[in-house]
Amino acid sequence: MGDVSEQTEDFAIEAWHEEGRWSIASLPDPDDLTHIIDRLKKQQTNGGAVALIAIDDEFFLAIRVLGTHVKFFISDVTCAIDYEVAAEFLELADLDQPEEDDEPLPAGDLDIFSDLGMHSMELSTLCDDADLFPDEQIEAIANRLGFGDALTELLES
Repeated sequence: MGDVSEQTEDFAIEAWHEEGRWSIASLPDPDDLTHIIDRLKKQQTNGGAVALIAIDDEFFLAIRVLGTHVKFFISDVTCAIDYEVAAEFLELADLDQPEEDDEPLPAGDLDIFSDLGMHSMELSTLCDDADLFPDEQIEAIANRLGFGDALTELLES
C-alpha cells in the first residue's frame, strides 16, 4: 500500500491543445467554477480547453469548453450531497441533484473526451475503479489525452 498519510490537497489544472501539442497550467482556486469556466473560454483553440479538478480524496470534475459549448463531467454525482462545489457543479451543468440513496455514479457528458480518443466506456471504467484516488484518475486521463508528463511536472513543481 502507498504512503497515503500525507494530506492530498484539492487541485485544478487547465489544458489546451494548440498546433498539435498540449499546454497546461495550474488553476488557483479549485472551488471557483465560474472563474475556471471563464478562463477556459479565453483559451480558444481548435481542441478547446479542459479543466480537471480533484476534490479531497472523493471525486473529480472535468469541464471542457469547445467554441460556445461547455461540457461537464463529475466522477461521483452523490458527492453533491456533502460538497458545495459538487452541488454548484451540477447546477451549472444542469444535472439533477442526487438523493441520499442514489448510487455513486458518474454524471454529465461521458463523451467529454471522445473526440480526443478517450471514449465513454473508458472514462466510466476509470470512475468505477474504487482503488484509484481522484488525482490518479486525473493522471490516467492526462496520460490518455497526451499531457501526462506535463501534468506530473506541473504537480511536482
